[in-house]
Amino acid sequence: MFGVARFILRTFPTKPICTLLGIALLIIAVVYFAMPADQLPGFFPGHEAGLMHPHVKHGVVAGVAGVVLLAIGWIMGRRA
Repeated sequence: MFGVARFILRTFPTKPICTLLGIALLIIAVVYFAMPADQLPGFFPGHEAGLMHPHVKHGVVAGVAGVVLLAIGWIMGRRA
């Protein structure tokens, strides 16, 4: 198992992938905080017609995941 993880970490550019995913998740978190549930894009989880409050839990989870991915990218950049 560890050999596969080492191969993936050495082969693929994980720093830019983590950074881009982190930025995307932070943007998604802002969308969840800024828009009510009935104005969210249809492919977002939590889109419900007629619901006028924002989905705070979805935004918090997306924001925390984005910050964690940015931190992972930053740490990986320091090791290289």
